[in-house]
Amino acid sequence: MSTNDHYFTAEPASPDERREIRVRLRGRDVDVETAGGVFSPGHVDLGTDLLLRAVPVPPAAGDLLDLGCGWGPVALSLALASPDARVWAVDVNERALDLVRGNAERLGCANVVAARPDDVPDDVRFDALWSNPPIRVGKESLHELLLHWLPRLAVGAQGHLVVSKHLGADSLQRWIADQLGDRADVERVLTSQGFRVLRVNAR
Repeated sequence: MSTNDHYFTAEPASPDERREIRVRLRGRDVDVETAGGVFSPGHVDLGTDLLLRAVPVPPAAGDLLDLGCGWGPVALSLALASPDARVWAVDVNERALDLVRGNAERLGCANVVAARPDDVPDDVRFDALWSNPPIRVGKESLHELLLHWLPRLAVGAQGHLVVSKHLGADSLQRWIADQLGDRADVERVLTSQGFRVLRVNAR
């Protein structure tokens, strides 16, 4: 990845060199394709792995959201667990979206919709949201991102976020609770290996 090429770059400048890796998703060993210029191209990163171990079984139907999908470990896990749901894999990175489309096709997950944020219709409400959010975009951009998506959880739905303790997980938990007010409860459901998993219960 070049010096100015981040995983939250819309059009990565690094060479689009694809490679296949084997990962374990939803109890299955599967082969997926990754590339440089996306988040954690060599493996399922620790935070995402902890998230996937902490979340409940997702709703069997409805609209489910992976916010900041990368090459797709969270979206693919949602799709494998809930084949009758529609899984939105959202990212600003075009290479990531191309990878998640291809990986969904490889695994027979026809229910994955890979989309840029602006391509998700405004009236869609989500029955679950799982995310390893892009903390390194900066606090202002992160707050704007979360304030756009968290209020779109359906009443009674849950959002799960994994955030490094050293990158402000506790202050982010307080900020979300303050911003959402009586629309949601925010609680910590797991602390492990320097990460927090936060659960947002929409009301």
